[in-house]
Amino acid sequence: MTQLVFIENGQTVTDSLTVAEVFGKRHSDVLRSIANLECSEEFNERNFASVDYIDGKGETRPKFIITENGFSFLAMGYTGKEAARFKEMYITEFNRMKETLNAPQVPVLTERQAIIQSLKLTAEMAEEVEVVKATTAEHGTKLVEIEQKLDKQITLNSGQQRTLQRAISRKVYAIEPDKDARGELFQQLHREIKDRWQVTSYKDVLRKELENVLNYITYWRPIKKGE
Repeated sequence: MTQLVFIENGQTVTDSLTVAEVFGKRHSDVLRSIANLECSEEFNERNFASVDYIDGKGETRPKFIITENGFSFLAMGYTGKEAARFKEMYITEFNRMKETLNAPQVPVLTERQAIIQSLKLTAEMAEEVEVVKATTAEHGTKLVEIEQKLDKQITLNSGQQRTLQRAISRKVYAIEPDKDARGELFQQLHREIKDRWQVTSYKDVLRKELENVLNYITYWRPIKKGE
C-alpha cells in the first residue's frame, strides 16, 4: 500500500497526491477542494503548504503538504462507506507515525551529510580491502564480506526514487483506464514490491536492485479479485 502518512520537518503529514490516490479522486479535484475550503487564512497557511513535484511525464506540478488537522478538515467533505474506511486508515497511520516521531530518534542525515558519510565509509572500506589484499589468501573471505556489506548499505537516491515512482505510475495508467480503479492497483503494486524485496518502503530498495525492480514493474500484471 502507498505510504499514507510521513514525517517532514518534525511533523506528521500527508500530501494531496496521496489523498487523491487513496480516495480515488483526480488530483486536480483535490487541489480545487483545498482552494475552496471555508477555513481561515491562518488555518490554511498552517496546515496546507504548496510545493512542486515532478509528475510521470517529467513535468513540474503543484501539490499540497497537508497536516493532520488539515486532512481532518479536508476529509469532512468525503462521505460514503469507502471514504469512512479510508479516513480510519489515515487516523491509524497518523497515530502510528506520531508514536514513531515521539520515540527516541536516530539522527537524520541531510542528503549532503549522507553522501559525505557514504564516501567516508567507502574510503575506509577501500583501505581495508587494500590491507586484506596485501595479506595472505586466508583473508579472502573477509574481503568478500566487506564488499557485500557495502552493497547492502546503499539505497535509492532521490532521483532513483522518482524514476521508480514514474515507472509505477506509467504501469498503472497503462493497465487501468478507469481512474476510480487505479487506487487498488497502486496499493497492490507497492505492496508486491515491498514484499518481494523485503523493504518497508520503496525508498528502501537497494540501489543495486533498481534495475530488477523496474523490470518487475514492466512485466507486472495485477491480481484480480477472485483469482
